[in-house]
Amino acid sequence: VNSRLQQEYVPSAHLSAACTCLAWAPPGGRPPPSKDGPQRKKRKSEVAEVDKQLDILAIGTAVGSILLYSTVKGELQSKLDGGHDNKVNCVRWHQDNCCLYSCSDDKHIVEWNTQTCKVKCKWKGDNSSVTSLCISPDGKMLLSAGRVIKLWDLETKEVYRHFTGHATAVSSLMFTTVKPMNENKPFDGITGLYFLSGATHDRLLSVWYIRSDRKEKNAVMSFTVTDEPTFIDLTVSEVKEEPVKLAVVCRDGQLHLFEHILNGYCKKPLTSSCTIQIATPGGDGDSTPKPVPILAAAFCSDKQSLLLVYGNLLQPIIEKVSLNTTESHVCLIRDIQKVLSLKTDVAVTKVKTPVVNSDTKVLVPGVPGHSTAVKTPSLGKEKKKNKRKPGGTEESIEERLGALDIDVSKVKTPGGLPQTDSFAVLLVQGLESNDAEILNRVLNTRKEHVIKNTVARMPIHAVIPLLHELTKRLQGNPYSASLMVRWLKSVFTLHASYLSTLPDLIPQLGMLYQLMESRVKTLQKLSRLHGRLFILVTQVAASEAVQDAAEVNQTAKLVYEDESSEEEGSDDEMIADKDSDENWEEDEEKEEKSDEQDMTVEKEINGDSDLDPENESEEE
Repeated sequence: VNSRLQQEYVPSAHLSAACTCLAWAPPGGRPPPSKDGPQRKKRKSEVAEVDKQLDILAIGTAVGSILLYSTVKGELQSKLDGGHDNKVNCVRWHQDNCCLYSCSDDKHIVEWNTQTCKVKCKWKGDNSSVTSLCISPDGKMLLSAGRVIKLWDLETKEVYRHFTGHATAVSSLMFTTVKPMNENKPFDGITGLYFLSGATHDRLLSVWYIRSDRKEKNAVMSFTVTDEPTFIDLTVSEVKEEPVKLAVVCRDGQLHLFEHILNGYCKKPLTSSCTIQIATPGGDGDSTPKPVPILAAAFCSDKQSLLLVYGNLLQPIIEKVSLNTTESHVCLIRDIQKVLSLKTDVAVTKVKTPVVNSDTKVLVPGVPGHSTAVKTPSLGKEKKKNKRKPGGTEESIEERLGALDIDVSKVKTPGGLPQTDSFAVLLVQGLESNDAEILNRVLNTRKEHVIKNTVARMPIHAVIPLLHELTKRLQGNPYSASLMVRWLKSVFTLHASYLSTLPDLIPQLGMLYQLMESRVKTLQKLSRLHGRLFILVTQVAASEAVQDAAEVNQTAKLVYEDESSEEEGSDDEMIADKDSDENWEEDEEKEEKSDEQDMTVEKEINGDSDLDPENESEEE
């Protein structure tokens, strides 16, 4: 395997309609070519040669269209439109080669005729997004899955069986057997087969058994891995005693190999027989080996050796490896830098480097406002053309820009700081490279709108690293902590929905929570102390103000008394006294009269009278 890039196809609408999934058409069954003109009749040898190789690649896009790309021609052959109005999640070719199935976020499954490029049939596959498809070995049934797995009859488009499925969206479906293990019963093409499913954020791969009855809907066995599966390949079991070999690449960059004979129900999840990792040798000053992620793995035709794809997605390295599976853990040492440097030397590049003659003068793009002396060529011909006086200095770039009426002050950003859109890029770069200088430059900003826009524009995968960086900075200087709190506020308000979906959020934010708790604990005591100090300070200030105030002499310097006012006052008092005496006598007379009336009323009530002498004697 030479790991060289053979072809590169970038769709014209790759930015608005990103490629989401792809599938190779079965070899030898390409749709007929478009009628561009008379076609040359091919020889038999040519036809046989083309039939052996894979040609048509179906590519699903984020807007619902499907592209058919020919690798032999190196161009787009046709485009399938009108089936989906949302992201295509999976495309699968049927064995008869001119039939294609696709599923989408719009909840529908579409059957396409690739010869006419039109929809053959469309039906609702689930109540939510349909994320994965798989066609049965005989081509009469179709597995589809969102969360629940359904088995469809392709003739009637009706559900043949239901399976429980996964708690999250199913990312992969594949049949593990082509014949039933029990060979005594007649085979109808589907009953007795096993199939495998994997889901996002799920560390268990489930194996399902298709029964003749509808009773059992749960998985018969499961394989456990270390992280979410990103790529699965298997060797299909064709004979009863032949074990199924499974290669699962996880998101953490490890490869797990399983080998198991499918023979019914197994309660306990099965662990891998071998785990493969790749690491750098860790020499040349850097003593610690670094892990190299495995991106994909596939079994070769001999079912023993593996093709491994590792490194980064832009420059992957493909290697064929023969493994001894007696060891439970294998770590392969690979020096990626050397391999990549060799590849870049050999690789065919589209960039042409021009042959530069010494007579030519190359202008390099510079920074506006940067003034530097340009070296003049040392040849005589150039000197004749230049009409400048000897010893005269050459104009700087700033002066040249001034002559072109370009305002240099507009080109420069104020304070040398980047704008909001580049803040997000800078922040991600700083977090990935752990560059303190870049991080200080971004995180020390005080403007609220800049912080909000930066957090809103940063990619989701950088949220957790940013929180870790903020936590680290919160532990240090209190001045920096006050700045970091603004960033924390923006992160929690804008990315709360993403953070709530993380299963390990509590341990991720444990340190931050403890920091906040410890700081809040002292707040009450500090506020009390602040209150007391405030009272003391105000009292001291008040006493000082009293002492500083000059004493005022409160004795009157002049007193004036008016005699007439005193006489008038005495006459008024006399009149008032007379009135009060008269009133007093009148009040006493009224009281005596009222007392006598009360006495007579009481006697009448009691039946007593002054005229009845007998009663008086009796009372005596």
